[in-house]
Parts: sequence; structure tokens; C-alpha cells
Amino acid sequence: MSKDNKQQLLDQRYLKMADIWSQNSYCKRRQVGALIVKDKMIISDGYNGTPAGFENVCEDENNQTKPYVLHAEANAITKVAKSGNSSDGATLYVTSSPCLECSKLIIQAGIKRVVFTESYRLEDGINLLRRAGIEVVQVDI
Repeated sequence: MSKDNKQQLLDQRYLKMADIWSQNSYCKRRQVGALIVKDKMIISDGYNGTPAGFENVCEDENNQTKPYVLHAEANAITKVAKSGNSSDGATLYVTSSPCLECSKLIIQAGIKRVVFTESYRLEDGINLLRRAGIEVVQVDI
């Protein structure tokens, strides 16, 4: 098996794991999962939801996402920061392409590769990542 085929297989497997992790989200409108992988080890994970200590309700009475809900990528990046691990040079696997705000965090966290399945409705996050020289790959699982 070639190196490219091995990487594609790994990408699909980590995305499947991120998809399973997304099921931990209490959000009704959309569930997103993320994993940060470095040297073939998962060093962090996250899913979209409210900050620690808040009620696990992501939507208001009008079914709009509450403004303080954290995205899966932001949760994974802040979690790795608390752990003492370094995300520098890591790959982020996420079930939905990152938004602009999460893309800024990805750049600052030193993540060098982003692999996702579904496209978010806006592409400004992906465009920013590419501008920063980060490899961006969309993979079907």
C-alpha cells in the first residue's frame, strides 16, 4: 500500500472517530466532532456545546444557536492547551469545515493540516487556512 493510500485510510478512520465523538454534543441543530492528532496519537478531542458548567442546551426558544456555544474545534484546541500537550504541527480532523473564528484559532495553535467531511455554508474559514499555508483536505467517509 502506498504512503498516500495509508494516509487516506488514516484520514477516513480519524474522521469516523470524530463523527462518533460528535454524538456527545447536546446541540440539536448540528452536531460536530473534532480530534487533534499528532504522531498518530489523539492528543485532544472536542464537540460543539456550551462552556463547562453551563446547561447543556445549545439552542434558544427560537431554535437559534446561543451565542456562547463553542465549536468543536475551539473545544479541542482549548482542551489541548489545558493538557500541556502541543498542537504544533498536528492535524485537526473535524466533521464540518471550520468557520472563520475557528480557523484563526487553528492557525495560532500551529496546526498544519485540517481534514474535514462536510462543507460549512461559508468558505471564508477554509480560504484563511489556505492563505496561512495550512493543508486543507475534504474526505468522504
